[in-house]
Order: sequence, then C-alpha cells, then structure tokens
Amino acid sequence: MEILRVENLRKIYGKGENQINAVDDVSFSVEKGEFIAIVGSSGSGKSTLLHLLGGVDRPTSGKVYIDGKDIYSLSNDNLAIFRRRQVGLIYQFYNLIPILNVEENITLPCRLDGVYVDSKRLNEILDTLCLTKRVKHLPNELSGGQQQRVSIGRALINNPAIVLADEPTGNLDSKASEEILELLKISNKKYKQTIIMITHDLELAAAADRIITIEDGRIIRDERN
Repeated sequence: MEILRVENLRKIYGKGENQINAVDDVSFSVEKGEFIAIVGSSGSGKSTLLHLLGGVDRPTSGKVYIDGKDIYSLSNDNLAIFRRRQVGLIYQFYNLIPILNVEENITLPCRLDGVYVDSKRLNEILDTLCLTKRVKHLPNELSGGQQQRVSIGRALINNPAIVLADEPTGNLDSKASEEILELLKISNKKYKQTIIMITHDLELAAAADRIITIEDGRIIRDERN
C-alpha cells in the first residue's frame, strides 16, 4: 500500500545567476512500512527534501501526497494540523521543550491537538524506549541519547502516517547512535511505522530496506538492500 508519493518536486532559491535548485524534479513513492535512508553529501539537498516531504517548507512546484492527501493543497493552518497528526519529526538536536518533563514532551502533539492520550500506547512506548523511570525528568536531566529517545517517542505517539528523521544520530556518540538506530528499527518492525531517515553515514543507511542517493538536488540512485 502506497503511503507517500512525490511528483516532480522542485525547490528553487534565488534568481538568475544566484539561483539554486535545492531539489530538482524529484519523483518517487514509498510503501507503508518501508524503512528508507536518503543519503548524500552536505549540500546535496537531502534535508531540504525531507522538509518538503513533511510539510515544513513549501515547494516551488510539484506534489507530495501522504496517505492519499495532496498536502500542499492545504492552507497553512490545515497543513500544520495535518503535519501534527500524520507526520512524526525527529531532529538532530531533539527540539524538546525544556520546561516539560519526558511524559509531557512525548504527549505534546496529543495535547496540542486536544485529543485523548492513549495511556496504554504511551506506557508501551516508554517501555520500548527504556524511559519508564525517567518520565518526570526534564530534558537537562537526561543524556543526549535519552533526549533523542524522547523525541522518537514524541514522533510515534500519534501513530503518524510517516516518521521523518533528520540526521537522528548526528549529535550522538557511536554507542548512543547504535541504540537510536536499533529503536528506529524496532518502531519500524513492531509498530509497522514508515520511516524516512536522512543520514550521511552509510553504515546507518545500510540498516534501511532501501537507500535513495541524492546529488545536486536529484535522485541518482534508488536501491533496495
């Protein structure tokens, strides 16, 4: 079942001699439950592409369909609501709210949406992420790896259509990086979660089902592991 479809996506910055084609006519589709790594050198356009897939930025042209919905046909307000409900975002620098504890950070998407927090799902996520004993801790009381676990929990709590991870291990040491990658694999297999991960680390990319390589804003390879 197709969960994501990208059609002729472009993102252009500047004009004339200063024009940069950050994403240049990109098209591909993703099946529900796939774990995909998007790789490329710095400046290749992979992070810009991820932001376009998640509705964080609007394209110059092209279409992005998530679970059959043309996300850029939505108004900015409706797109923000859709993104909160259907897109889980994991960033390199965690982006946790410093005055909220672990449980509050994880359940923030539910509370912003005014929906009931499924305590069974929350407890299962906390257990899977080994955060059960940290639920009342603030972000500054956690290690980098623990903070990234919280951001993974926040991305999963609403059972979104896709999870987008932007260099999720880029700010961690090798041991914590391995743990985060394992948790992403667990969420992919256990929760059947569709994951698209941006990384420059080919060893991390090797854990994915499929690797898409970006160069100068274009897809140059799309291979299955």
